Parts: sequence; structure tokens; C-alpha cells
Amino acid sequence: MNDEKGQLSGEYMLLVGSLIVVLMISIFMIANENELNIAMAAAKSGADEGVASSSSAIYPKETFNEYDDREGLKHPCSVSIVNVSYNSSGIDENYGKQKIQFKVYAKASVDYNKKELDSIGDRINYNLRKSVAMSFNTADSTNKLYNPVFSNNYVFTTANVVWV
Repeated sequence: MNDEKGQLSGEYMLLVGSLIVVLMISIFMIANENELNIAMAAAKSGADEGVASSSSAIYPKETFNEYDDREGLKHPCSVSIVNVSYNSSGIDENYGKQKIQFKVYAKASVDYNKKELDSIGDRINYNLRKSVAMSFNTADSTNKLYNPVFSNNYVFTTANVVWV
């Protein structure tokens, strides 16, 4: 019998060792995917919050005063989010983390000019970034515009909202 020389226990140890390595690699990959899933859920929630605040025409006093000559943004409007996607663009040289850029596709019920659409888009992106920062509890590691936002493995930014 081969068991007398310890071959069976050697094979068992090789099998257990291989399973541990596979398990460790799997845990690492699952953790990264979970981080992206949390970020994507927060991004969608933040974009919806940005639409809600824009569609209610509720602004901070400084912003409201800036909109004096553009009456259109002072009234409620109907903006809807069509899609939120992200694109990975490699390792960010400044932070040493994977860079993820969110892009929001939205549609407005009123014909706004480019400056007004940019303003609504800025509000959507601000709330998106803020929501991601709050999800990872990293609001203190970014600036007051939450740009960029950090997690353990990623740095998040936003592209301009695409109006469809």
C-alpha cells in the first residue's frame, strides 16, 4: 500500500493547498466586484437625487442668485435618467488606483439651452459623486465638490452628462 510512505497525506496536502490558493484569489476578485457594485448603486442613487433636486428647482442661495437672468431653471422641470454607465481607464498615475469614470445619459422635457443643460448636468454629477463618497465613507478625503471620489481600490470621476 502507498499510504505507508505518506503519499496519500502528501496528495491531500497538495489538494488542500491548491484549494486555499484558489479561494484566496476568488475572495480578492469578489471583493473588487463588490466594490464596483456598491459604487454603481450609489451612482444611480446619486444621479436620481440630482434629478430630484433639479426638478424641484431648489437651489442654494448663491446658485439661485446666479440664475436670476435664466428664469427657466427656477421652475420645476422634468428630467429623467436614461442610463448610468462606467468606463475603466487604467491606473491613475496620481493616486495609484484604478480609475473609473461614470457617464450619465439623461433627457429633459423642456428645450433648455446648452448652459442650462450643463447646470442641470453639474447638479446630477455632483450628487452622483457625493453619493459614492458617502457610500465608501471617504467624503473627508476629497474636495467640497467630491471630485475625485476614492474607495479602497478605485478613484471615481464623472464625465459630462450626455443629453439624449
